[in-house]
Amino acid sequence: MFTRLVAAASLLLITVPSESQSAKKQPKAKKTTTVKPAAAPPAATPYYIIVDKSDNTLTVYDSEDWIVQYPCTFGSEDLGDKMREGDRRTPEGRFHISSKYLHKKWNRFMMLDYPTAVDIQKFNQRKAQGIIPANAKIGGAIGIHGTWPHEEWAVENLQAWTQGCVSMKNEDVTELYNMITPGTLVIIQK
Repeated sequence: MFTRLVAAASLLLITVPSESQSAKKQPKAKKTTTVKPAAAPPAATPYYIIVDKSDNTLTVYDSEDWIVQYPCTFGSEDLGDKMREGDRRTPEGRFHISSKYLHKKWNRFMMLDYPTAVDIQKFNQRKAQGIIPANAKIGGAIGIHGTWPHEEWAVENLQAWTQGCVSMKNEDVTELYNMITPGTLVIIQK
């Protein structure tokens, strides 16, 4: 299992005046910096993720190199870019983890900020060109998640089973979930 220790992080402490002090005109509160061991990565995450659809891998990088790689699978055996809701394809591009939570069916779920402005632009161009139907919807709720309990074989056998999400083994998705924070950059490519 991958473990990473973060040596120290700077925490910004703000001195806030009490109510009686704030009623008087006081100079602005001074900011002091204290260095303490970090229990979790700071809000500006030190990691980013690259999902490679052609290799069925999800790799976590820090500023120096890759630090861990996991097998993953997708929704469709067609590895093309997501065109519309219901096509089961996994979108390609640059996304960020917008939220993360425990999931009743799939262990952990890390929501991506799909569709982005770039995705909406590509979607509208494809509609205008007649590549997708005029009544098509763009879709959403794309994320990184685990599998049904005791069904990690779907990832081990690279079975395409999601509606466009990235699926990982539950043990791996738990490790990733504990490592990354909302705001983490996720690049999905073919």
